[in-house]
Amino acid sequence: MGIAVNAQYWWALRRQHMAMASMPSPLPIPNAVAENRAKQCSQDGVKAGAKAAAIAFVASAIPVIMGARAIPWARTNLNYAAQAHIISLVTGAAYFVVADKTILASARKNSFEKLANRIESPL
Repeated sequence: MGIAVNAQYWWALRRQHMAMASMPSPLPIPNAVAENRAKQCSQDGVKAGAKAAAIAFVASAIPVIMGARAIPWARTNLNYAAQAHIISLVTGAAYFVVADKTILASARKNSFEKLANRIESPL
């Protein structure tokens, strides 16, 4: 009889512990200004990346397609899938590089502004 009571008690404790572990911990309220800056940084990065991707698409599509028509080696070895792969690779790389650089530059600028504000008005 004692084993069953101990097992019941052990299972009740375990269930309670599992319920407590699954409860979300209270998160600090985010700073609205910092959250808006972060959203603005990512939006700027997306816009700059899209512009760079559009430019890279045109800049890579014209030489690849013309080369595949005019150069004998490319005509033999670069089918339509290979041409599309080259163009999309250049476009994607341009997007991610420019978006990343823009986001990092915005974050750096915002951190320097935050540091300057902290120096001007120390709390």
